Amino acid sequence: MGFETQKVSEFLDLLASDAPAPGGGSVAALCGALGAALVSMVANLTIGREKYKDNWDDMRAVLKRSETLRAEFVKLMDEDTEAFNNFMTALKMPRDSEEQKTARKEALGGAAKTATEVPLLTLEKCAELAGLAAKAIKLGNVNAVSDGGSAALLAEAAGKAAAYNVRINLPGIADKDFEAGCRSRMANALGELIGTAESAEVEMDGILK
Repeated sequence: MGFETQKVSEFLDLLASDAPAPGGGSVAALCGALGAALVSMVANLTIGREKYKDNWDDMRAVLKRSETLRAEFVKLMDEDTEAFNNFMTALKMPRDSEEQKTARKEALGGAAKTATEVPLLTLEKCAELAGLAAKAIKLGNVNAVSDGGSAALLAEAAGKAAAYNVRINLPGIADKDFEAGCRSRMANALGELIGTAESAEVEMDGILK
């Protein structure tokens, strides 16, 4: 059963428990999904309003992409917890013989890569979400501008949280080429995310004088 089928209270109870997963990675993806939903809301409140007719096509494109992102973030929520659970399963594999030690090492290596890749994807999608939020702020219904601004803030916070989850997993990766690639992708995505979020904040300040 995916987290999206749970009641909010049930998810929060599980999150607050002593279970190690779901954790920060799944929460980052959840925040991304919430931000994407807010962007969709702004788009839906803009399309069809005559005052914003010149922006309808742009906002339809924003809506299409924000809805795709929302579904992807929800999927990443589940994948993050699954990746952690798979890593823990690999950690508990027997290591009495050389064969077992080799199998365990390979399983741990693969699980560590997946546990890093999932939050990295979350971060990269958050960077894209911040751009959609900025567009929603600029072109969307001004009465919903605070919702666009909230989406930009959620995207930034979620992306930074996802980056924490990338960084904590990197030391466990033996494949140095993979690690270097992840670090490069993380730096690029964070740079894009922070720059876009700052631009969105400036746009918000100009509107909410």
